[in-house]
Amino acid sequence: MVLLAVSCAAVGVAAVVGLNGFLTGRLDEQLAQTGPSFAQSLEHGTARGPAEGTGAAKPSDHDGDEHGDPRRQAAETFGARLVDGTVTNAAVVPSRAHPDFAVALTAADRRALAALPANRTGHTVSVSALGDYRLMAWPGRDGDVLITGQPMEPVRATVHRLERVAGVVFGAALALAGVAGAVWVRWSLRPLSRVAATATRVSELPLASGEVALPAPRTPPADPRSEVGRVSTAFDRMLHHVQDALTKRHASEKRLRSFAADASHELRTPVASVRGHAELALLHPGPVPPEVTRALERIAAESARMGELVDEMLLLARLDAGRPLERRPVDLTRLVLDAVTDARAVGPGHRWTLDLPEDPVTVPGDAHRLQQVVSNLLANARLHTPEGTEVTVTLETGADTASLCVHDDGPGVPAEVRPGVFERFTRADRRRTDLSGGAGAGLGLSIVAAVTEAHGGSVALDSRPGSTAFTVRLPLHPPGTGTPDRERPVSDRGRR
Repeated sequence: MVLLAVSCAAVGVAAVVGLNGFLTGRLDEQLAQTGPSFAQSLEHGTARGPAEGTGAAKPSDHDGDEHGDPRRQAAETFGARLVDGTVTNAAVVPSRAHPDFAVALTAADRRALAALPANRTGHTVSVSALGDYRLMAWPGRDGDVLITGQPMEPVRATVHRLERVAGVVFGAALALAGVAGAVWVRWSLRPLSRVAATATRVSELPLASGEVALPAPRTPPADPRSEVGRVSTAFDRMLHHVQDALTKRHASEKRLRSFAADASHELRTPVASVRGHAELALLHPGPVPPEVTRALERIAAESARMGELVDEMLLLARLDAGRPLERRPVDLTRLVLDAVTDARAVGPGHRWTLDLPEDPVTVPGDAHRLQQVVSNLLANARLHTPEGTEVTVTLETGADTASLCVHDDGPGVPAEVRPGVFERFTRADRRRTDLSGGAGAGLGLSIVAAVTEAHGGSVALDSRPGSTAFTVRLPLHPPGTGTPDRERPVSDRGRR
């Protein structure tokens, strides 16, 4: 449409300019054929000099009159005579628009007439009393200059009429082309619209994990010779490729989960056996060398640590497999109290603070797994902060969720670790764990995220130097149930 509009404008401008030049040229030809006869007729009354104020000649005893001879002259024909660069006579053939012969010339008009070259070439001059005129000057026989002219109004009127006609015609053509083009483009791009709709549906699917079924039918058939058809065909091939990749990824995830679950399950027995034999050897009543005792103690400790790691991996494998959790009322307040009490006993060098509501907070879920969530968060705060750090545990309720926040004023989580802090086997900077006396396997926070999501909740991290907060939000009601009429107050909280 823009190109068509530019083309129409170019054609219109060319037509208007061409017509204006053609009509002006015809006017010059007419002036050349008529000659300076009207201007010569003004010469009859010049014996006594120009009349004051009008520029017309005074009466004389010669034939004709002071206004010249208008015979065989078109209406509104202008004539003037200049002697030594001064206008001595000027008149116009009367018409309805200008019924008088006399023409009142201003000083600017006289200068413009005096500047015309006497070379029989047309020039457009604006005369104050008459408007735009096409003037042509001839040298006279007695050294004067004779000027004759015709008005430009007919030329301008014809050009303006062409402009209006061109505007109407080109405007109608543009409107018709716009409507027809819009209909044709919309019709021709229908397959592309369906491709966009399919792409939108695919973009809304959860592709990160699990089995994914792409929508069908995917893209409609289209002419493969057109650009739209080629795009549709390429998009359909891409979706087939994505479907195959997702199917293979899902199968690989299933095999990996099955392997992790089987390996964890199978490892529990030998790990427990190794730990039991080490503890049994430590109970031997006879004398045992100190080196052997130390080795047995390390075997028992590492076996216990390996057992915890196997249990964590087995839990994650079960959560990945979608194993349902228990859905029983859990007193989250009592659970937090017990977890903080245990953390205070294990980490006496930290300052532990509780901020709990007056009424108990109850959520539906698995008590053992929720206890693991709270314990892991507290252990994370204890292991990754130096002694003397204040750890504040806040529990509060909203309209539909319970919020548990574990905040510490330690050094914070390193910036490079924050994006993947809830991923498996993600560990913070080794220097921080060394300060706390040990390093975990990097599964604690991933278990927090997995268990929270299995309960329909969410977990978030907000960390900077001097302030780190892990916030867990859990629904207060099972999915599909309404909200009770009465809610517990949020503001009545006390420090314990």
